[in-house]
Amino acid sequence: MAHCKVIAYCLLMAYCVVINAGLSVREEDISSVPQKTNSLGAKSFHPVVEGSSGQPWPLPQQMQTQLKTMDINPGKFQFHYDMYSCPILVNAFERYYNFLFPTLKSKSKFYQTKEHRGNFGDQPQLIALTVSVTEKCDDYPSLKSNETYVLTIDDKGGKLKTSSVWGALRGLETFSQLVYENSLGQLVVNQTQITDWPRFNYRGILVDTGRHFIAKSVLLKNLDAMAYNKFNVFHWHIVDDQSFPYQSETFPNMHVKGAFKPPYRHSYTQEDIRSIIEYATERGIRVVAEFDTPGHSQSWGLSQPDLLTPCYSGGKPDGTYGPINPILNSTYDFLRKFFTEIVNVFPDHYVHLGGDEVNFKCWESNPDVSAFMKKMGFGTDYRKLESYYIQQLLGIMQDLKAGYIVWQEVFDNGVKVSPDIVFHAWKGDYKKELAKITKANYNAILSQGWYLNHVVDPYKQYWKTYYAQDPQDFEGTQQQKDLVLGGEACMWGEYVDGTNLIQRLWPMASVVGERLWSASSVTDPDAAAPRLAEQRCRMVRRGLQAEPVTGPGHCDYEYSP
Repeated sequence: MAHCKVIAYCLLMAYCVVINAGLSVREEDISSVPQKTNSLGAKSFHPVVEGSSGQPWPLPQQMQTQLKTMDINPGKFQFHYDMYSCPILVNAFERYYNFLFPTLKSKSKFYQTKEHRGNFGDQPQLIALTVSVTEKCDDYPSLKSNETYVLTIDDKGGKLKTSSVWGALRGLETFSQLVYENSLGQLVVNQTQITDWPRFNYRGILVDTGRHFIAKSVLLKNLDAMAYNKFNVFHWHIVDDQSFPYQSETFPNMHVKGAFKPPYRHSYTQEDIRSIIEYATERGIRVVAEFDTPGHSQSWGLSQPDLLTPCYSGGKPDGTYGPINPILNSTYDFLRKFFTEIVNVFPDHYVHLGGDEVNFKCWESNPDVSAFMKKMGFGTDYRKLESYYIQQLLGIMQDLKAGYIVWQEVFDNGVKVSPDIVFHAWKGDYKKELAKITKANYNAILSQGWYLNHVVDPYKQYWKTYYAQDPQDFEGTQQQKDLVLGGEACMWGEYVDGTNLIQRLWPMASVVGERLWSASSVTDPDAAAPRLAEQRCRMVRRGLQAEPVTGPGHCDYEYSP
């Protein structure tokens, strides 16, 4: 154990936990247990993965933990604040009090700071956590928000120090995870010192509501799960070819004609969207809306005449339509009005503009498009036409002072773009893709390899594959790697709706969350497995149907609908 630089301690003589830049290691080796294969080729013996106790997920950057514990009396424990407070912080106190003590009411448990410490009998008690936020609360998080926090639990009490309310939210989540029940059923917490910050500032979950409508209540549950795992971006792929569930005030017929029927049951009102954004903000989560064009836009055309390109066959219109028509001035008039509304509805600086999977065949078949290509000197290179469209759209977004994210095809097709664009890598060899994007001095985020909608064989423990992927694992300079803002786990909706979204995402997405938050040295899936099992049980106790992914085991509090 000479390599342990910080601290090591043994719990219950069963395993030894080593905290070293975020490393938790089990000493016992279960790999030597013989495993037989049944007639289906699956292993017939699977060792039980025992969940850890009071171990946080994702693992903090720096953590020192002692054997000494402090009791927590639910009837006496309080959250305090000094310096700055705001409704986001006070509401978080109430949430986390209820997480810690679900059978008690949380009223009158939050006060401005007072000196509190407890030492009753031989066992010290932690009766307060004082949260110090040194700067005024922001109304909404951003890519540059500071989520760093310092958490100390010792004989003097509990202290959480941070410069921002967003750091306070992350620290409160960590504190809630440190508390556990001992063998006597008492709530305890180990004396601990944590200094923590995210490795990447962009840690996202994509949810697709265009292929299947997902009720607001389910989206809110997913936001809860994101907060439990320290994600900070909800990438809302809100519309697609199949449906348009966004209720636009500027173009009210778009959801009436474009949403699944009946549209009032399968669309999001402006009040729905405001409440989702507010719910996310209270958890330190940005909402980045995606309205994908010029492809993936069939549902748009149901209410907007001439928006889509008519396709031709045998020199005549064949009654089908392709991507948005890039040659008409009316197209850009519509886009300007539409995205003016979007940047006013969604407070985030960024809008995801899509730009992926544009099928050129319809453009190629249309004689008006061909004439426009000739006029513009594009020849037969339809990537130049796509570039023309994207440039017009980016110009609109610049006029609106909005930031923009696009899928990697925009880069791959050589579209001329502004230097402040963010490219979203999702297919092919991500190492080569990120190397090319960052070599051109553009920012990037990664989703390739983290498409969690793909159904995988649970016996192959695919979570370990997700855990092994690193957004900075590509050939390039450190300057290039610093251009990678982070990544996203994606849940596309062709076969996902409100009945299986939570189960399919969690805790698989938790694995991505640790990769995006914790130190780059945290790479051992076997060391992570007990903590992942505990994190999954935390989510189950908090009411989420998070599925088991580490193999046989149990939760002290099993899911009960």
